[in-house]
Amino acid sequence: MTLEGKKIIIIGAGFGGLSLAIRLRARGAHVLILEKQAAPGGLAQQIKADGFTFDMGPSLITAPDVVNKVFQAAGKNMEDYLKLIPLDPYYRIYFHDGSFIDYSGDTEKMKEQLSAFNPKDGKNYEAFMETSRIMEDAVMKKGLGSKPIMTWWAMINFAPKAIRLGLILPAYTYVKRYFKDMRSRFIFSFHPLFIGGNPFKAPAVYQMIPWLEKEGGVHYMPGGMYSLINAFVNVFTEMGGEIHCSEPVKTILTKSGKVSGVQTASNQYPADIVVSNADFYHTYHDLIEPAIRKKWTEKKLKNMDYSMSCVLIYLGLNTKYEMLKHHTLIISRDYKRLIKDIFDRKRIPFDFSMYLHVPSKTEPEMAISGGESLYVLIPVANQLSGQNWGDFKEEFVNSVLHYLEHTFGLNDLKQHIVYQSVFTPEDFQTHRNNYLGAAWGVEPKLLQSAYFRPHNRSEDLDGLYLVGTSTHPGAGLPGTLMSAETTERVILNDLKEK
Repeated sequence: MTLEGKKIIIIGAGFGGLSLAIRLRARGAHVLILEKQAAPGGLAQQIKADGFTFDMGPSLITAPDVVNKVFQAAGKNMEDYLKLIPLDPYYRIYFHDGSFIDYSGDTEKMKEQLSAFNPKDGKNYEAFMETSRIMEDAVMKKGLGSKPIMTWWAMINFAPKAIRLGLILPAYTYVKRYFKDMRSRFIFSFHPLFIGGNPFKAPAVYQMIPWLEKEGGVHYMPGGMYSLINAFVNVFTEMGGEIHCSEPVKTILTKSGKVSGVQTASNQYPADIVVSNADFYHTYHDLIEPAIRKKWTEKKLKNMDYSMSCVLIYLGLNTKYEMLKHHTLIISRDYKRLIKDIFDRKRIPFDFSMYLHVPSKTEPEMAISGGESLYVLIPVANQLSGQNWGDFKEEFVNSVLHYLEHTFGLNDLKQHIVYQSVFTPEDFQTHRNNYLGAAWGVEPKLLQSAYFRPHNRSEDLDGLYLVGTSTHPGAGLPGTLMSAETTERVILNDLKEK
């Protein structure tokens, strides 16, 4: 279906906004992206400083086929824009007792390592992976993840499949069926944390990710994840699309209950359709007049549960640590208590679990000669914690560095730091418009999934659509790109009916 003559404005140049812009431009629409920040990327910005390069947000590629579909929609070859480098292992995961596992797609290596934790865990690995494959087949290959679920009828059709596959069970509960050792259970249930979710509450649909990783691999691209942003920008602008950076949208304009355009600080832009890739709460609360919001009232917006946040520490080192892999996870002694503190008690934890990204392991040019580019992500409660990060940041960062140096074993870490910067929940709120500093938007849990998640089409305003982490199917790079496919489908269906 052609969209010739349609004026479409997309608010935000994150992965969701850019991939949808490419899809809509390929159908002939005039597409303008308005971005608050000085450069495209949304949460996927990049720091270049003192000879070091850091991706500020997403750090890995899974499901390259989902990425490729964006290029295919534009009639382009992904290989002309990107080089993907498969990683092995995908992650090294350290536990509090010093044991670790090199997590990969190699069946025999995984069975051997899991058997060292518990012989039954090694035996059950293949059975678990088969269930993961079935889930992935339903969500990805058969398209459940990219089909809109915006009516009760769609939900009724979806529910039996979800129940049959066990998708509605909590992720951790599902994994307990197969694995006995706590370490094994963590290995196959941590993935919701990568999209801001609680593994003890997020639905087991995310258990498809182990198969997604095994089948498609975990990849790095030269130049970091921002290379994908650049690739999408290049494709979009080659097609005649427009991006205006440093131009935040102030208001979504309406006329007779329908969008008519947007207002920025300096310009007014007319539009037939507006799509928001901005934070969900920010979109409804800050960009739309309250009188228009019949469903997404102030009370309903605040009653939603929002994801955890995180502290990001970017460290430029003048040395290397062999114990670190490209992706390294460090798991705390009392993991369950940590998750309760973050999601339920809204406390800032001091019993750290963390994710370390060291791209210079694969691409030395990301750091100075002989050094490392190290990004440390520490999950924390969102701003319902009441924490004043301006006062607390230095103490918290020093605690993390002390832990890494004296407990984990990065000897003399502090004296090898030649560059450091920090991004806190307050920064997510002020710089990225993330409500409560919730880095992944709406929390992925059962009653905030599928039909119960914010819909790809606004219920309050004709001509307004959503794309990105907080709408169906959810967060993470594959989920965000699939949300663009879903939103495109909804727009096309709506236009056919008019």
